[in-house]
Amino acid sequence: MTEERAIRVQGIDHALVVSSDLEKTCEFYCDLLGMEQLPRPDFTFPGLWFQAGNTEVHVTLAGEDAGTPGPGEFTGSYPAQGQHLAFKVADAADAATHIESLGIPIVAGPYLRPDGPLQFYIRDPDGYLIELFSR
Repeated sequence: MTEERAIRVQGIDHALVVSSDLEKTCEFYCDLLGMEQLPRPDFTFPGLWFQAGNTEVHVTLAGEDAGTPGPGEFTGSYPAQGQHLAFKVADAADAATHIESLGIPIVAGPYLRPDGPLQFYIRDPDGYLIELFSR
């Protein structure tokens, strides 16, 4: 593809997850991860929007139109190589300590990525794999 024809994506605007319980999802993304809940357009279906740095996380309630919540069955042997959302935090070591103190299981890590950042993985209330990392 020639450079003149490239679309040139400017960034990731949002990621969407399907939730079985909007209240639990809000507690996870706002209360645990510190995201800000955003006003949401007046759609005809229930959901939530959160701000995560320059990216938004959109949530829709599970149902006939949105489908079932969660990422589906993971069939690999190493979750970090599967589908996940990654969020940068100020200090991943502190975040891991805090999460463990709340009794939330850490799926993998913390460990150093080959390029230096410390990372670990947890699951949201519907099983979506969430990476938290710091440089």
